[in-house]
Amino acid sequence: MITAIGVAAGLLAAISVPRWLPPRVIRLREWIFTKVNGEEGVAVPGPMVGAEHFERVYGDPAADGRSRGAGLSDLFWYWLAPGPHMHQEHLEPGPAYQTVARTTRRVLAVAHHRSDALATAATRRVLDALPDGRVSHVRLRDLMLPVWAEVYYEMVFAEPCPAPARDLIVANAHDVITALKATGLRHMDRRDALTRYLLDRLAAGTCPVSLPEPFTARETAWYLQGAFFNTAVVQMSEAMAHVLLAVAQHPQVQQRLRAELDSDAAIDRVVDEALRVHPLFGIAHRISSADIVVDEHVTLPAGSVLLFNYLAFHRTGPAADGDFDPDRWRTLRRREAHFIPYGVTANRACPARGIAPVMMRAATREMLRRFTLASSVSHSRSLPSRGPVYLTPAGLPGPGRTRLRAMRLRDRWADVSRSLRQLVLGTWMVLEARRLRLCGTHFEQVHE
Repeated sequence: MITAIGVAAGLLAAISVPRWLPPRVIRLREWIFTKVNGEEGVAVPGPMVGAEHFERVYGDPAADGRSRGAGLSDLFWYWLAPGPHMHQEHLEPGPAYQTVARTTRRVLAVAHHRSDALATAATRRVLDALPDGRVSHVRLRDLMLPVWAEVYYEMVFAEPCPAPARDLIVANAHDVITALKATGLRHMDRRDALTRYLLDRLAAGTCPVSLPEPFTARETAWYLQGAFFNTAVVQMSEAMAHVLLAVAQHPQVQQRLRAELDSDAAIDRVVDEALRVHPLFGIAHRISSADIVVDEHVTLPAGSVLLFNYLAFHRTGPAADGDFDPDRWRTLRRREAHFIPYGVTANRACPARGIAPVMMRAATREMLRRFTLASSVSHSRSLPSRGPVYLTPAGLPGPGRTRLRAMRLRDRWADVSRSLRQLVLGTWMVLEARRLRLCGTHFEQVHE
């Protein structure tokens, strides 16, 4: 009897592992991160700066430092290498940033009908490669990477994207994002291969986008790689994975949306709601260049590292819940919702904020015209599972409850092994970034 009870208890404990182990591993990772990097930063919103001051403090002219003076920057630079000092998000204010930002705006100055056409055509090409006549199991983020690789290649080079170039871009973006999620180590050979390709195009004079002197060809290559073939490709793939996974997990929303596919407003509500519940940006850090007066009781001194938490801000105000309800946007106004999907305009908002919604709308429309989506996996902002989903072509039966239950079970156990892998690899990369001090060393050399 005692043996039977012990066996039963052991089985119950084993079955419960997916419920309790991943959260504990996440807390351990956070503790290690803090021990290595220190308790740097002022949380916004937080005890010192409430949500009511979030956008004003974020948009304060003194919240303009990007990397210099923050220990966290070494880790971000490690993840964004090569050439993180040329990444538009991490350039300090000044003439260099202004030149880079102007160049980015020129590349992204695309009419809405052209943005729609680019995204639609690229999505079609990728979906055409899926097998006909049967249900496909895909990972949405992986499915979307080549879509945006092709789109941004064509925007930069003004020509269709050849397969070898697309593969280089996808390999680079995939390596960056797996390192960021701590699901894989950084592989500089995959990133350097894209740098060499861009350098060759610049040397041959076949790259229409370049930075003027005194920028070097290598700095231009790093800029193109970071802005378009890293950040743009990764963020658009993540955004579409969140949108489509949310649709897959809410059949009623999907059914209504399918009936309104010609309505831009209907698709926009779904996209906005996905980005409200699962914002792309986690925490943006800024370094204050002067004192910032929050109110009569709080002043943030110059040199403060401000940690702007997008998800925490989204969870305040009139749309504070985590429920996926696109219909809320029929009456809810963006300005009142504590909703900043593309950042704050006064402090380097996403440069693609004009074309991104148009392209996401086009890709969503094309996907739902061809497939019914279904998924039972957990959906978190970090999306470490890459968004597993079943795609069912029109006229075919879907995966059924048994397959969806099996998908959910596989995902729960995969989360156990994945969380342990993230603990090991994340700790390694945090320590390695601390050792290399890419950001700190760069500014020390500039100062000298």
